[in-house]
Amino acid sequence: MRDWQVKRRERTRHLIELGGLVIKAGLVDLTEDDRATLYGAFLTVADRLRGEERANALALWKRKGKRAFEAEQGDG
Repeated sequence: MRDWQVKRRERTRHLIELGGLVIKAGLVDLTEDDRATLYGAFLTVADRLRGEERANALALWKRKGKRAFEAEQGDG
């Protein structure tokens, strides 16, 4: 397989995994699959990460995400 094909497959897998997180978080259902709303929400998160509260936001969101993954593993 050529290098560009490997990179394309890796990128595709990465994008699919990110999309899965959007679905897993319930954002698709909660926004009725409204792409503009989702994009606006992501832009709001990006703005926060560019601000003074970056470290606090990252710590909070990481902790919450880890707990959710652990709870999911416990249920499975």
